[in-house]
Amino acid sequence: QVQLVESGGGLVQPGGSLRLSCAASGTILSINFMEWYRQAPGKQREWVATIFSGGKTNYADSVKGRFTISRDNPKNTAYLQMNNLKPEDTAVYYCHAAVVYYSGRYDDDCWGQGTQVTVSS
Repeated sequence: QVQLVESGGGLVQPGGSLRLSCAASGTILSINFMEWYRQAPGKQREWVATIFSGGKTNYADSVKGRFTISRDNPKNTAYLQMNNLKPEDTAVYYCHAAVVYYSGRYDDDCWGQGTQVTVSS
């Protein structure tokens, strides 16, 4: 079973930056993709960005040009560099991944516990 642990959240002023990390551990053979979602109070969880094992990335329009997703494959870790943060970026950010275990089983429902990002002056 895989465990995803996010870190790097916090309080930042508008225009500031934060870097989130998501470290995956467990009996992982490979990770197909890693991505970030976020959920603001009273709103549905929304997709933010995805990075595939080959490095291809996709972004939600709301963060394009401000956020950058990257990954360190040997460390099974994904990052989300967030620049020019806005109050509307305030949310709990969740890491999501699709993994293949050494047993050969594929699991695309792996989630972290979330990390809070608050953008406020």
